[in-house]
This record gives sequence, C-alpha cells and structure tokens, in this order.
Amino acid sequence: MPNFDPATLDYVLLAPQFIVTGLIFVCLSLDLMVYGRGHRFIGWVAIMGLAVGIGAQASLWGVRSSFAGVLRVDDYSNLFNIIFMAAGIGVVFLSFDYAERFFTQPGEFYAFLVAGVLGMGLMAQAQELLTAYIALELLSFSSYVLVSYAKTNLKSNEAGLKYIILGSFSSAILLYGVSLLFGAVGSTMFTDIRAALGTSVATSAVAQIALIMITAGLAFKVAAVPFHMYSPDVYEGAPTPITAFLSVASKAAGFALTMRFVVMALWPLRGPVSDVIAFLAILTMTLGNVVALRQTNIKRLMAYSSIAQAGYALIGVAAFFAAGDIAEQASRGVILQLIGYLFTTLAAFGGIIAFQVVADGRENISDLAGLSRRSPFAAFAIMSALFSLAGMPIFSGFMTKLFLFAPVARADLLWLVGIAVLNSTISLYYYLQVIRVMYSESPAGVTAMNASAVAAIKAASVHHEEPVLVGAAVAHGSGHAPDNHGSSHGSHGADSHDDVAPVSLGPWWRRRLTDGMEPELRFPIDPISIELGIGITLALAGTFALGLYPAPFVNLAYDASMALFAK
Repeated sequence: MPNFDPATLDYVLLAPQFIVTGLIFVCLSLDLMVYGRGHRFIGWVAIMGLAVGIGAQASLWGVRSSFAGVLRVDDYSNLFNIIFMAAGIGVVFLSFDYAERFFTQPGEFYAFLVAGVLGMGLMAQAQELLTAYIALELLSFSSYVLVSYAKTNLKSNEAGLKYIILGSFSSAILLYGVSLLFGAVGSTMFTDIRAALGTSVATSAVAQIALIMITAGLAFKVAAVPFHMYSPDVYEGAPTPITAFLSVASKAAGFALTMRFVVMALWPLRGPVSDVIAFLAILTMTLGNVVALRQTNIKRLMAYSSIAQAGYALIGVAAFFAAGDIAEQASRGVILQLIGYLFTTLAAFGGIIAFQVVADGRENISDLAGLSRRSPFAAFAIMSALFSLAGMPIFSGFMTKLFLFAPVARADLLWLVGIAVLNSTISLYYYLQVIRVMYSESPAGVTAMNASAVAAIKAASVHHEEPVLVGAAVAHGSGHAPDNHGSSHGSHGADSHDDVAPVSLGPWWRRRLTDGMEPELRFPIDPISIELGIGITLALAGTFALGLYPAPFVNLAYDASMALFAK
C-alpha cells in the first residue's frame, strides 16, 4: 500500500506542481487588483509562471521515483508535464486579443486555464486509479468553466451545459468502473491490478465489466468513437482559444493516462486489449475524416479532424503489446504524434483567432474567403497547419506519422497502417478545401474592378493623388472610370452615379477596400497583435522544426518511452 508518512516524502519531486498551484492563486489575486486592460499583465504573469514550471520540470529529467506511491515522477511524466505547460503558454498567447474582445472578465480565465494544466500534469503522473480520477476531475471542472466562459454567447453557454452533462456521465461511468475493479482486485494501484489480472481474476465478470467501464471513461477523454459525440458541439461553442486547449492539451492528457494504465495495469490482457484499441482506432479515424468532409464551420471541421488524429494515435497504442522493442518504438511514435499535434493545432487556431478578432467571431469556412490577401500571415499559419495535419513533407505531421506508422507495421499490423494512410488521403480533401477558399476566392463584399478603374487608381497613385475605388455595384466591363472627385463618366451620362460608390482608399497600407460597404460586409483589417504573433510564430517554428530536424524531439520521446516501460 502507498506510504503517506509526510516525514518521508520528497516534496522536491512535486516542485513544478507547487509552482503551478501557486500561479493559480497569483492570477486570481491579480484579477482583484487590476482593471481594464490589466488582464494582459495577468496573461504575461501566467506565461512567466508556466515557463518557470517548465524549468523546474526539466530539472527533474532523469529522475525515476514515486511520491507517496500514487504519483510517479519519471521522464514520461516530465515530458508530458512540459507539453501541458507549453500548451498552456501557447493558449495564453492566443488568448490576449480574443479575451479582450469577447470576455467580460478575462482575468479569471487565465487562472482556470492554469488549473487545467495542473490537472493534466497529475494525470500523467498518476499510478493509482483514485488519484488519476481526482486529477481528471480537476481538469474537467476547469474545462467546464472555460467552455462556457463567454457568458454573453448562447452557443458557449449551450456547449458548456452539454459538456457538463456528458462529462459528468462519463466520469460517473469511470468511477463506477474503478469501484468495481477495486472490489474484484482489492487495490487501485496499477501494479496491483496488473498482478491480479494475471490470475483467474481476469476471467471474472465483475473485473471485465469494470475494465469496459474504465475504457469507456478514458475513451471519452480522447474523443474516441463512439464516445466522441460531445466533441463537435463543444468545440464549436467554446471560445476558440479553449477549443485549441481541448484539442491539444486535454487530448494529450487523456492519452498520457491511457498509455500509463495500459502498460502498468492491462499488460496481462494484451491480446484482447490490442484488438479493442485497434477497432476503436479504425472507427475513430474513419468517422472523423468522413464526417469532416461535410462541415462548413471551421471549428467543427477541426473538431472532426481532432477525432481523426486521435484515431491515428490509437493505432500506436494498439502496437504496445508487440514483441521486442516494437512497443517502445510505438509509444515513441504516439508521443511524437502528440507533440507534433500540439504545434500544428496551435498554429491553426492562432490563424483562426487572428481572423475572428477582426471578423466579429465569424467561423464559417466561407468567411475565410480571400484571407490570404487580408491577413497573409494568418492564412499561411492555417495552411501550414492543415498541410501538417495531412502528413505532407517538411511539416511535423509527416515525421510524426512516419515514426508512428513504422512500428505499427513491424508489429504485423500493416493492414491497420493501410487504413490510416487511406484516411490521411481522405483528409486532404477537406484540408485543401479550406486552403482553396483562403487563397482562391475573393473576400465577401468585394467585387473585381474593371480595367479602366484599375488604370485610374494606378494613375492617381503615380501622381500622389487620393485614389478612389469603384464600389461593389460596378460590374466588369461597365466602361466607367472614376475621376479624382468620385464621379464617373461613361455612356450612361447623368444616371451613372447610381452604379458607382466612390470610396477614398487612402494610403495603400491602410487597406481601406471595405469602406462604404454595408456593415455586414465589412472586414476591418487590423494588424496582428504582438502576443498573438508570438504565439503563432512559436507554433509554426515547432511545426517546421519537427518536420525538418526531428532528432531533439525523438530523443525526448525516446527517454519518455523508456521510462514508461521501465520495470
């Protein structure tokens, strides 16, 4: 049984978690003292606090120890804690402008975000079911609040209510499974469960029902089919930074706990467990990609894409029980897949947030039309992320899938790799659809000018005069060229003013192409803020670094996988 004697515990092992816990109270305290735009200061404090936490966690690299017998500190949990804190930093960077634009009390937002990071870290360290459940609930309660944080947004409130109901139901199933397993085994320690499942206990109906219920609860956390139904609605209704947080960090936490439980507790049942996970993987990646083909909302599309990506990771978990070193290679592939997905998803949602902040929160794919001309950096971030998700070369998605699929093929699961490759091909269609809209279609409300109008604007710019843009009502080939006072001369004489909406452009860098349009057609062009730009740049840097030079990431994943399978 675990040793809970406070005098013998090594509290240094949990120093990063103590730092993150203190950061929660610091953010809440600062929220009481700052007003107006002071929430940006709280955001920077959260970033610095999480960065300190990463440093403290990195200092524990190479340590293999246990805290009170219920938390395991090793390179596996160290790496996942670093991933969660890095994800928290990335989401905070993406949240500055969005919080200022859409939240009424943005200060508390960062405290709940940090609390979610703490819960994730404890999930990765847990080696006992009740501890894992408490950590999962800490993450869940923080997520419930964050999903419904946009209080004036009905979709956010609806998403929060759905998430609470379905999340509570899944937690109840998981807890009931834990209680049944405790009744069958007599312990909640992963190692004790493993020892018991190697005996006749594994064939008892109580133990089998318990394992089915625990599997269902864990599958809910990673949004595996058929436990995925909450995901599209919650991802669509949640504030976009939280959608990114759930897509990346919450899913990674679910996989961190699942892999630890599979290796430390379910090893004696490797045959049936591998078959069940392979079946879930096929359902998850296939349904996610097929349903994504019909989506018109970018956040729902990313939700189904996230489901499909979870399916790819599950095929790696299915290969955990192969002979030799294949299991460690498969776990390494899953970890790399989660790291690459972190960078890629943050880049994608960073571009989406840059668009939403100036587009009044619009999120339909058709609204992205012409984004490459209105915000080239945001469009490039989304395009790079989508290519990476599809597994294209030079991006992280290619390397992560290579390291993921190779050991699965070596584990005599080549047929499973074939299904995954086919699904990756299907995903290209809906990813390219979004890219086509951004780079090939014109912005809504902007009509192409005829040659004479373009010539007039060019002439005005050459003579340093104030140019004028013919409005959206001007058709191709109308023959009307504006003069410098906004009037139009042509074959229609005095009636020509009915077809022309003169608009002063101003200097070209102001991009005043939408002046004079109806309000619902306007798309104010604002520069990307420093914080949002930093977040997108860091995510893109990680996406390209992992795709072009994966060695450092592979080494980290190798150490983590070795710690996972250490006896």
